Amino acid sequence: MKILIADDEKPARDRLQRLLVPLADYEVVAEATNGSEVLTLCEQLEPDIILLDIRMPVMDGLETARHLYSHKNPPAIIFTTAFSDHALEAFETHAVDYLLKPVKMDRLRDSLASCVRLNRAQTRDRLDEVGLQGSRNHICARVRGNLMLIPLEDIFYFHAEQKYVTVRHTGGEVLIEEPLKALEQEFEEQFIRIHRNALVRLDKVAGMKNNVEGHQVFFSQIDDRMEVSRRHLSSVRKILKNL
Repeated sequence: MKILIADDEKPARDRLQRLLVPLADYEVVAEATNGSEVLTLCEQLEPDIILLDIRMPVMDGLETARHLYSHKNPPAIIFTTAFSDHALEAFETHAVDYLLKPVKMDRLRDSLASCVRLNRAQTRDRLDEVGLQGSRNHICARVRGNLMLIPLEDIFYFHAEQKYVTVRHTGGEVLIEEPLKALEQEFEEQFIRIHRNALVRLDKVAGMKNNVEGHQVFFSQIDDRMEVSRRHLSSVRKILKNL
């Protein structure tokens, strides 16, 4: 089985490499130092298992898992950490496996065996149970065949049209294939719905105006204007008034 090792510390990656050498059924196909690299390598190599450090720069292991488990056929994940975080008890209870550093050979062998037995649907369900499907800090988009991570704080709005959603951000715009309703539920603390096809980030909105085209919200950093529907006008006005 193909394994991807993800850890920002080289000694930790080297240790896992050494422990895996005697295990003939497993092959390390790549290493990553952060969650962004993990997502790219998973697209390219389709590993069966990821040994995923929880605390990494750019994107940590928990958010990386949330992105991975939105895919149809995600790899199995074994979290690794040097800290006895409160979540680890939940991982163990719900059979989402983890390894404490320094990793021991017997625990590694057992964890790999459990990953083989646990199918993808079961792992996704158990990640849901322990609350790992909370909101992300990035949106992942494909641009000219490459994966692009957009920090949530850089996004002005989501605008849906047919099966695609336009993500307008500080660097321009990209298209993603995520339902607007799901984005609204995930990011309800940062974004509000102003139209059946649009969500705007509250802290990016400079105000709302009424003109010949109806009510529109405008932003402080870009010239875009977004229509506010009559259905949502009252709630939008109330929210903006309280900012």
